[in-house]
Amino acid sequence: MKKSAYIFNDGELKRKDNTVFFENEEGKKYLPIEDINEVYIFGEVTVTKKFLELATQKEILLHFFNYHEYYTGSYYPREHYNSGYMILKQAEYYLDEEKRRYIANAIIDGSVKNILTVLKYYNNRGKPLSNIIQNIEELRSRLNDKIGINQMMAIEGNIRDMYYGGFDIILDDADFLFERRTKQPPLNRLNALISFGNSLLYTIVLSEIYKTHLDPRIGFLHTTNNRRFTLNLDIAEIFKPILVDRTIFTVVAKKMLNQKHFEKKVGGIVLNDEGKKIFINQLNDKLDSTLNYKPLGRSVSYRRLIRLELYKLEKHLIGEKLYEPYVSLW
Repeated sequence: MKKSAYIFNDGELKRKDNTVFFENEEGKKYLPIEDINEVYIFGEVTVTKKFLELATQKEILLHFFNYHEYYTGSYYPREHYNSGYMILKQAEYYLDEEKRRYIANAIIDGSVKNILTVLKYYNNRGKPLSNIIQNIEELRSRLNDKIGINQMMAIEGNIRDMYYGGFDIILDDADFLFERRTKQPPLNRLNALISFGNSLLYTIVLSEIYKTHLDPRIGFLHTTNNRRFTLNLDIAEIFKPILVDRTIFTVVAKKMLNQKHFEKKVGGIVLNDEGKKIFINQLNDKLDSTLNYKPLGRSVSYRRLIRLELYKLEKHLIGEKLYEPYVSLW
């Protein structure tokens, strides 16, 4: 199975023949190019043209994060699965208001159901979340594919605010208080974890889209505009509660992260390199773990589950099967 590579230091990515290496003042570190799907770059890294040529040949994506750990963009090799027909179908479903509303509503409903799954899991284990669950279920009842997408997103925003309000109850940790959602920059440790985890998930979904016929530039919930990619933002909404948020609960509850793993930057709080590595390792463990997937009658990893979600969307767009989002059972 191919893996992801992560670069936190400053330096240069170079190529020599069919090998690649990362070089800085500490020396050279060779990368197993045949075993890498994508490279996550957090440091100030220069990339040579020869390296990009090999990355394109090997179909390796590069994801860049800036000094403040914000996702800034990706190097997306030429689409080897690119399909003109699928692009036309995506555009058709985006431009047809009724068709777009159906997909947008399905994505939000899947996200909300997974939020409720997480809350009910902890409520059943003694965390007093029943009022939050009840309020979210009431708001969810207002969602349908007849209302406008802006209205859908407003309801979803209210639901997520209520959901995040339950984090303090779930975690019960004075060092990780939610208070309110803040980003760019996040103003406390818990918001730093949410922002960092969500950014990682956007790139993970983007990497899976690359392996399908779908075009990441055409989303349905998020408006297709001057942003480079939107479809990955759509699909990430479904998986945030069960991948990012559960990872946060794990690293906090198990005391894997504490105050020493964060630092202040430009009026906000971000993870330092050690903290990022701990979070990334835990998220990758979650992505590589398996669950029973009934439609296939066998176990699949959570990373594979994201790809299967994209395949379901493809089938919907070509009229083969109505799209229904993945909903976690626990």
